[in-house]
Amino acid sequence: MHIHYISEQNSILNHFLAQIRDISIQKDSMRFRKNIERIGEIMAYELSKTLDYIPVAVQTPLGIKQTTTLADHVVLCSILRAGLALHQGFMNFFDEAENGFVSAYRHHYNQDDAFEILVEYQAAPSFQDKNLILIDPMLATGQSIVAVLNQLHLEQKPKEIHIAVVIAAPEGIAYLEEHLPKECHLWVAALDERLNEKNYIIPGLGDAGDLAYGSKL
Repeated sequence: MHIHYISEQNSILNHFLAQIRDISIQKDSMRFRKNIERIGEIMAYELSKTLDYIPVAVQTPLGIKQTTTLADHVVLCSILRAGLALHQGFMNFFDEAENGFVSAYRHHYNQDDAFEILVEYQAAPSFQDKNLILIDPMLATGQSIVAVLNQLHLEQKPKEIHIAVVIAAPEGIAYLEEHLPKECHLWVAALDERLNEKNYIIPGLGDAGDLAYGSKL
């Protein structure tokens, strides 16, 4: 797997990452969503550097400019509900992309820490020969991302698979490397220390879905 860590060099990205972790700032859900959206925009820009472009001639009011434009077809697919704000950031840059949405959540079947991933809803276009960008803010165990990619019926062959996450745990990265094709790209805004006994990312930021959209039953 090709792994891209994009916060290793200081930039405004690290400023937004600090704010989404700060418990005093997290109380403002609108600001949290906006910062996640901004992080998505930065990640989309970095990812765009790896895509294919074609030369074009653009007519300006004063002449012709030889430049390039995006050649690749992009499908953005986010995991509900936490992925929505990050999805918006990507959509702000890939404004001509097709969009898909999939639900996935941890089902604690024994009312304890053990869980299975349930994928119950899917609405996605064809991604045959297109660049599929799967969007999820948190990469903890990695099981949700693998389950979603399996649910998307990968007998369709994307040109490339990109996975975009804000915060990742080493255990989740290792799980993806074990279960996904080696040519996949993983984009990580921040790499954290580990998972705790409940499989939450430490130090992490809490539940991204709850922080963005309110607590759930």
